[in-house]
Amino acid sequence: MLAVLLASLDTAIANTALPAIATSLQAPPAASIWVINAYQLAVVATLLPFAALGDVWGPRRVFLSGLLLFTVASLACAVADSLTTLTLARALQGVGAGALMSVNIALVRLVYPPEHLGRGVGLNALVVGLGFTLGPSVASLVLSVASWQWLFGINVPLGLLALACVVPALPRTERSGHRLDPLTALLSAVAFGSLILGLGSAAQREPWVWVLAPLLLALLSGAWLLRRQAGHPAPMLPVDLFQRPLFTLSVLTGAAAFTTQGLAFVALPFYFEGALQRNPVDTGFLMTAWPLVVAVLAPVAGRLSDRYPPGLLGGIGLAILSVGMAALALMPLDASALGISLRMALCGLGFGLFQSPNLKAMMQSAPPTRSGGASGMIAMARLIGQTTGAALVALCFGIAGPQGPLWALGLGACSAALACAFSTARLWAR
Repeated sequence: MLAVLLASLDTAIANTALPAIATSLQAPPAASIWVINAYQLAVVATLLPFAALGDVWGPRRVFLSGLLLFTVASLACAVADSLTTLTLARALQGVGAGALMSVNIALVRLVYPPEHLGRGVGLNALVVGLGFTLGPSVASLVLSVASWQWLFGINVPLGLLALACVVPALPRTERSGHRLDPLTALLSAVAFGSLILGLGSAAQREPWVWVLAPLLLALLSGAWLLRRQAGHPAPMLPVDLFQRPLFTLSVLTGAAAFTTQGLAFVALPFYFEGALQRNPVDTGFLMTAWPLVVAVLAPVAGRLSDRYPPGLLGGIGLAILSVGMAALALMPLDASALGISLRMALCGLGFGLFQSPNLKAMMQSAPPTRSGGASGMIAMARLIGQTTGAALVALCFGIAGPQGPLWALGLGACSAALACAFSTARLWAR
């Protein structure tokens, strides 16, 4: 759990510090978003290969390797002196995070019995929520006394502490009889990495060649991947699980909901500091209300998911999230800190009701032998959503200029409403 806290803490820190990083490195806001996108692109490209490797080697080995790489890459981020080197270091950090995220829920499933799986994913969501809660405040406090490089340096001692804690604690599993197909892993990485790269280039309004080329590469490599995996009993891209309507709707719900989160957490720091004229310290504390409510509600929502349908809980929560995003978009420029915090807390309430039940629905709709594939898709849905959200923020900046954050918040209200529709549809799915 400490390693999961570390990964979520780093994401929240990077989002909150983005304006400071852009100013320090003299980079425009749209270009600085690649500090977020490079990390998420690397995670998306490696998630499914690492999830498949977890089924072959066992999730413990993959998790420990990812944690070690994440810690080393954090040190590289701390010593970066340009936007290019920071982006490359963040990509390496994303590879380590991909290994962590790909097998995280599979490890939870190994620890908790089926009848208490909701509690397990609720505790996991609590830890993630704590990371997002502490991240903005930690970022603000550090930025008030030191440069942004120290934000990534924090991960080094935390990563070493996490390694010391998890090595004796993680459950051991036997190696499976499967083998990892290197070509399939490469095709998966190319397909999803190219897709995110194309979306990012489109959001940055790059020349059409830089948009169409990666999207065409994603299409061709994806088609080859599907052809190569046809008939495989445990495909790396879990097309077998997508034949289950509950699993498919849960993936769509998660992707749309995390698109909302990506839009909000990238756009809000710029909105608070630009339009509302708040300083970085105030921004960090204003960002805290959303994840704090998620952290408090996560165990409760996990227990509720053991009693009530996830489609119902998720539908209610995502409707609340859509209302909260609309309230942020319509907020007056002279809004008080209390008014902003209440709107953020409303978003957190909605997101907290959705997250744990959705995790449980995805894991329970997959057979135990496909835990690795299901865990990988949970992380894939989250990262594709967050990356799409960050790319849409860049697009909003490019189209609307200073009004970009408001456009992004409005889009977030729409994507939350779409997620609500997907979640509610699960009430009639088998």
